[in-house]
Amino acid sequence: MNERIFKSLLTTKNLSVGYGSHILLSDLNLELQCGELVCFMGPNGIGKSSLIKTLMGLLEPLSGEIHFQDDGTLESKVSVVLTDRIYHPQLKVNELIALGRYPYLDWRLKLLAKDEEKIEEAVNLTRIQHLYDKRIAELSDGQMQMVMIARALAQDTNILLLDEPTAHLDLNNRVEIMNLLKWLTRETNRAILMATHELDLALQTADKVWIATSNKTIKTGMPEDLVLDGSFDEVFQFKGYDLKTGKIQHQAFRKLEVAVMGDGYPLLWTRNALERNGYTLSESAELKVYVEQSDGKLKWIVNKEIFFNLESLLSFLFKEKL
Repeated sequence: MNERIFKSLLTTKNLSVGYGSHILLSDLNLELQCGELVCFMGPNGIGKSSLIKTLMGLLEPLSGEIHFQDDGTLESKVSVVLTDRIYHPQLKVNELIALGRYPYLDWRLKLLAKDEEKIEEAVNLTRIQHLYDKRIAELSDGQMQMVMIARALAQDTNILLLDEPTAHLDLNNRVEIMNLLKWLTRETNRAILMATHELDLALQTADKVWIATSNKTIKTGMPEDLVLDGSFDEVFQFKGYDLKTGKIQHQAFRKLEVAVMGDGYPLLWTRNALERNGYTLSESAELKVYVEQSDGKLKWIVNKEIFFNLESLLSFLFKEKL
């Protein structure tokens, strides 16, 4: 893993983006640094995709400037992974990844040794050697996104832009993609900017978060700082979700208070089960549930009654009207 280099790769100065006379985001002074994973978040329709397209050159800025620190063409500075899936049933994975090298080829479109090296490097970084000879029609959505990331890596740019790369993926694939992107920033010192709705995963993986606000600006900072200063609550206006604890706020509908004694993840999940089922948790409650673990087995103890799963514990509490 490479030591992180603190170097600015992209800055914007008073940048405004949108369509025609319609401004979506304005006066943006942003920065992307080497080795940094930035998650770009905000409500639907607020302008996340428009900013990504502006940074990649598909949309002209309405005003302001975009500065890249490296020399060369835009294709040698920025690679992109969009949400739209490629539909070409006969195209093979190796052919799709090779498209990342096309900006560097001459009119003969012949891959040279250097191009083959960059393709191999991209395949190794994304660990998709087992997919290399498959047709893209055979790939799952998760596998397809890994291949698209490999294509972008083969382009060999210092900046990688992604627009909703985990959309329509299941949880396991979403986590895999996020962990890969985080690892890539550390391993390759690339700057990665991704527009996403994955709030929980972004809070656990991002180095920085950009939040698009209703007044057409973007707030930036470490995810923890933006949680603690209320920025996330202000923008997303969560309904029944406590971002500071990462939990849904349950309404207690039983009159009984319960104290839970224990430690580790069994304690956390016991508390979750009781709160979800309407019990109020209080350290001073007379009724105490003890969570214990021995020989790799969990047990819950209430008034000398012993239970070996939470379902039986809750059934007992309910039947006894406790």
